[in-house]
Amino acid sequence: MTLPRPHRDDLLIAAGGLTIGLLMWSFGLHTQTDRLIDARWATLVPLLAMTAMEALRRTLPQTALTIGTLALVADQFTHGSLVTALMFTDVVYAAVVYGSPASARRVPWSTGLITIGVTIGFLVWWQNAAALVIGLITGMVSFLPAVTGAVVRNHREAAEAARLRAEQTALLAEMDRSQAVVAERARMARELHDMVANHLSAIAIHSTAALSLDDAATTRQALNVIRENSVEGLAEMRRLIGLLRDSSGDAEPAAAPTLAGLEALVAQARTNGRSSGLAFTLEDTREENGSRLPAPVELAAYRIVQESLTNALKHASAGAVGVFLGRDARSLTVRVTSPIGDRPGPRAPGSGAGLVGMRERVALLGGEFEAGPVPDGNGSKTWQVRAVLPAEERTPEA
Repeated sequence: MTLPRPHRDDLLIAAGGLTIGLLMWSFGLHTQTDRLIDARWATLVPLLAMTAMEALRRTLPQTALTIGTLALVADQFTHGSLVTALMFTDVVYAAVVYGSPASARRVPWSTGLITIGVTIGFLVWWQNAAALVIGLITGMVSFLPAVTGAVVRNHREAAEAARLRAEQTALLAEMDRSQAVVAERARMARELHDMVANHLSAIAIHSTAALSLDDAATTRQALNVIRENSVEGLAEMRRLIGLLRDSSGDAEPAAAPTLAGLEALVAQARTNGRSSGLAFTLEDTREENGSRLPAPVELAAYRIVQESLTNALKHASAGAVGVFLGRDARSLTVRVTSPIGDRPGPRAPGSGAGLVGMRERVALLGGEFEAGPVPDGNGSKTWQVRAVLPAEERTPEA
């Protein structure tokens, strides 16, 4: 078993105390006379023992306090050394500061009871005011250092707790920042997909048609559609890149699409889907009640219609694609239906990210979303996308 290595500062304190104690002993400076052990050298034994315990004040605080107490008691039977008593006060202080939590609570109470007991005992024995002086000295040597150590330890523990709370707060802030970055990336991915997928789908369909049909007029028409969608897709890409570069902190640019642009969106889809036998209609039954929809709701509704039309261009069979909008006092309903079945002509591949993005948009606004085949009343089924969005801004609960 190896003993713990004393701390460098403790060794310096012990060396300093021993040096001063030896100087005082050499000059014959003692605290008392006429003691049980009259030999002059006897004063050095408690001094050396206390010096050794001072070196262990930080590594073995309980052992240092126990042996130091015995050394202080032994010092009372010699001529005594002031340095021995002073080093004992430091050992008591260190036992509270560096000891276990249990000893840190126990030492102040124990020294307080010892101080009271010594005072009462000498009062009963001597029956004069000198007993109060003995009690005061006992308290200054034992109780006062213990209380000081308890105060210092409490301050250190409070500072450590505050540091841990600060680290936890910083960690939570970093987690919030990471979550915000992830959420912003998801929002950017939805915007990028919704803005560009419609144009790229039309480009893919018409470029395939131009390659598969040997007709100059059809090829020229397809190339015109490809050029229009390329220019519009590039413009929207530039808009998104401009938003990302903008340092003003706006969540959405001023030119964000609204429901007022649905007619142009449906008209563009009608042009893109004409070669596939698709007919697009828009039915807007919203009632003008004098209040505007929140900007996030209008943007979400526009993107849902845009993505639904893109999916219809990719997958729907020849037939009618209907866009329906309705609004009451509390909600906005968006519904897009398209025919299900095989169709001739080219198709564009899909990854399923569009439905995921629409569902996420609706969930962020606290609305309802559903997509899937539903009966059309003629014995067959049609694909329907339906979203119910809140028509008012949601305020946080108190």
